[in-house]
Amino acid sequence: MIKVGLTGNMGTGKSIVCRIFETLGVPVFHADEEAKKFLMNEDVRQTLVRKFGYEILADGIIDRQKLGIIVFEEAEALKFLNSVIHPLVKRGLMHWIMLHKYHHYIVQEAAILFESGFNKEFEKIITVVSPPELAIKRVMERDQITCTEVKKRMKHQWDQDKKRELSDFIVFNDEKQMVLPQVLKIHNELMGMN
Repeated sequence: MIKVGLTGNMGTGKSIVCRIFETLGVPVFHADEEAKKFLMNEDVRQTLVRKFGYEILADGIIDRQKLGIIVFEEAEALKFLNSVIHPLVKRGLMHWIMLHKYHHYIVQEAAILFESGFNKEFEKIITVVSPPELAIKRVMERDQITCTEVKKRMKHQWDQDKKRELSDFIVFNDEKQMVLPQVLKIHNELMGMN
């Protein structure tokens, strides 16, 4: 089985690419979605409340927007959050990989694959790229936040050119090139590998 990491900065369109792989019958592990689920874990909730205070809660559960304001303002706060969540996601991924070990290849999607050092776990890396202004517009519409808020969050991610240099495959999601043929080409190449 070939382990493939799929990454890209906020708003580049990783979800669209993942849906195409899933349509092709490829198992996809959504690390960012799994991380969000762990915010519902009671031990995680208590750890984060001890660190950031009760203001991160709404009706007794973690409010991701309130938490986001804190962690995207301060690098140390984000580092702490990642130190709590990333080991849980990694454990979940390892279990998931065992369940899908008979597939020719699997894909794990994560926005901060390189930033977390998790890229070392994969044989191949796909990076989805978009023009920055288009990515910002997409995130503003998706998350209903301001351009300033998007830029604050994006500064915690590597420059996409740096990610491109370290990747085996690039998918351009710039609303000029069709995404589907690019993903099919990658799929066919991966299926041809041993």
